[in-house]
Amino acid sequence: MREAIINNMLDLSDRNQFAFSVKCTVCGKSWNSTPVSFSKAGKNTVSESKEILYTALYQREKQLAALKAVDEAKKNLNFCPVCKSIVCDSCFMICDDIDMCVECANALQEKGEPVDTAP
Repeated sequence: MREAIINNMLDLSDRNQFAFSVKCTVCGKSWNSTPVSFSKAGKNTVSESKEILYTALYQREKQLAALKAVDEAKKNLNFCPVCKSIVCDSCFMICDDIDMCVECANALQEKGEPVDTAP
């Protein structure tokens, strides 16, 4: 699931904060990560060497924020074991034999309830 999320994650980051998004492959609804502030947000670089340092720090913090976003996404999204898609709770079915996305459930004529309405 981790790799599927990484492959589908959109980068919404700017110079002040890191944020990421993943779209449900069925309905297109976006899930957004909790934004993480850049430690040097709003600070002006006074020299070329500081700019180099801030750029390196930005990249390191962005990588850490992306890993955090993947872990957060794993708690909020679902992985279909049939088609290998990332889907939201509305598009993921709790079925008798194996849970799967609504598209696979329909194609395989499986019955179930979406996660967001399951008891």
